[in-house]
Amino acid sequence: MINVSNLSLRFGKRVLFEDVNLKFTPGNCYGIIGANGAGKSTFLKIISGEVDPTTGSVAFTPGERMSVLKQNHYEFDEFTVLETVMMGNQELYKIMKEKDAIYMKEDFTDADGERAGELESLFAEMDGWNAENNAATLLSNLGIKEGLHYKVVKELDGNEKVRVLLAQALFGNPDILILDEPTNDLDINTIAWLEDFLAGYEAIVLVVSHDRHFLDHVCTHIVDIDFGKMNIYTGNYSFWYESSQLALKQRTDQNKKMEDKVKELQEFIRRFSANASKSKQATSRKKALEKLNVEDIKPSNRKYPAIMFNQMDREPGDQILHVEDLSKTVNGEVYFKDVTFMINKGDKIALLSENSLVTSAFYEILAGRDKDFGGEFKWGVTITPTDMPIENAEYFEGRDENLVDWLRNYTSKPEADEQFIRGFLGKMLFSGEEVLKKVSVLSGGEKMRCMFSKMMLQGANFLLFDEPTNHLDLESITALNNGMLDFKGSMLFTSRDHELTQTVANRIIELTPNGVIDKLMSYDEYINSDVVKAQREELYGKTTV
Repeated sequence: MINVSNLSLRFGKRVLFEDVNLKFTPGNCYGIIGANGAGKSTFLKIISGEVDPTTGSVAFTPGERMSVLKQNHYEFDEFTVLETVMMGNQELYKIMKEKDAIYMKEDFTDADGERAGELESLFAEMDGWNAENNAATLLSNLGIKEGLHYKVVKELDGNEKVRVLLAQALFGNPDILILDEPTNDLDINTIAWLEDFLAGYEAIVLVVSHDRHFLDHVCTHIVDIDFGKMNIYTGNYSFWYESSQLALKQRTDQNKKMEDKVKELQEFIRRFSANASKSKQATSRKKALEKLNVEDIKPSNRKYPAIMFNQMDREPGDQILHVEDLSKTVNGEVYFKDVTFMINKGDKIALLSENSLVTSAFYEILAGRDKDFGGEFKWGVTITPTDMPIENAEYFEGRDENLVDWLRNYTSKPEADEQFIRGFLGKMLFSGEEVLKKVSVLSGGEKMRCMFSKMMLQGANFLLFDEPTNHLDLESITALNNGMLDFKGSMLFTSRDHELTQTVANRIIELTPNGVIDKLMSYDEYINSDVVKAQREELYGKTTV
C-alpha cells in the first residue's frame, strides 16, 4: 500500500499541488491525468523518491519493492541487454554479482563458503535460477529478438532501448510499478501485449499516458490533477471523462429534478458496469463500479478547446480526390509506387505505413509542397483542402507577430477583425492578454492549438492531418477526436492515437513499397484481419507482426 499524506509541492510562488491525501492499494492501476504542466510526471518522481515534496510524506508497506520505468536512455549503454533487464530487481542483481565475485576468488576461504551458501539460499528464494530465462521472455514479448539479448545496450536503436527499459521495469514482478508514458515508440502489437500484462497485474501500478485506449484497457482508477488538487475516481479514463461531462451538464440543468438526475447517473453507472464486465479487468472493475455512489461522480473543472471544422465555406461536391499511379522514391528507397485510389464523399481515411516518413511524404505531395513525384492527383473543383503537417516550425520560427496578427495572415474574410480573430483564439483557450504573446515563444502544445485555429478559420471542406495529437494534452486530444468525428466533409489522417483512429476512420489505406492496401473497414477490424496480415506480409516482402 502507498499512503500519501498532506503532500504539497511549490516552486517559488507557483503551487503545483497542495494538501494531497491519497491511498493506493494492490490490484489496482491508477492513471494519473492532468493538463500539460499540471505535475503528473513530478508526482511520480515524488512517489519514487527522485523529488522531495515541500511538505507532507509518502509511506509504503515495509518490504515492498518498487520499479520505475527509466527515462535516461543512455544509463545502461555499457551493459548487455539481458543484464540491464535483470538490474530491474536490484536486490537479486546484487546477490548475483556478489555470488559471482566470491566464486571468482582464487583464495576461497571458509567464510567465503558460508557467505556463498547464504547467497545461494537467497538467490533460490528469489527465483534467481529462472531470472535470465524470465528476462529473455519479457524481451521477446516486447519485440526484442533473441539475437540482441547479449549485445550491449549502446548498439541498439532508440526504439529498442525503450523496450529494454520497459522490460527492466516489469522484471521480477515488483510490488509497485511506476510508468511514465510507457507506450511511447511502441508498435500496436507491443502495446496490446503490455495492456494484457498490466490488466492481469496484481500489484500497484501508477501510470502517466496520453494514450486513451491504453488508459481504458489498464486503469481501474483515475487520479485527476486539477487546480492543484488531486482526487481518485473509480473507473477508467472514458468513465471519468463521460461521467464528469454528464455531471457538468446536470449542474447547468436547473429544470431537471434531483431524483431524475440521480436516476440518470445510476443508469450511466449500470451501463458502464455492464461494458466493464466484458473487459480484460472484468471482475475488479465491475465490482468497483457497482459499489460506486452517484455522489462520487463530480463535474470536471477542465477546459476543453473547441476544435470544430464544420464552418465550411463551400459544400463539397461528389468529386473529392483522384490519385493515379502516385510514386515517390527518396535516395533510392521506394516509399510508395503506383498508388491509385478515389476518395468518396464522407470518407474519413486513416493512412498507414510501417515507416512514418512515407505517410509524411504522401501528405507533402497532396499539400502541394513537394513537386518531385511520379503519377498525378486531382482535387474535385468544389474541394478546398487544408492540412496539419507533422512539422510546423516554418509557421512560427523567425516570426515576430503576436497570435492575433499571426492568425490574420491565414484568412481573407472581410469580417476577420481583431474581435473575430480573438474569438477563434478563445476557442483554443487563448484568452485576454495571452493572444498578444509572440508566436515565437509558444510551447509545442500552444503551437498545435494555433494550427487548429488556422485550419478552422480557413473553412476548408477537406482535411489532411499528419500526427495531429503530437504535443497535445488529453483534453485537446479528446476535443480533436470529437471535432474530427463531427466534421461533415472528407479527410485523410495519420495518428498513433488508437482511440482516435478507431472512432474516426471508416476506411484504411496502407502504403507499402510494393503497392497499396485499401479496405473499407474500421481500424480494429483492419489490425485483426488475417486477410490483411497476409497482404501486408506479401507487400512488405517479409513477415510482419
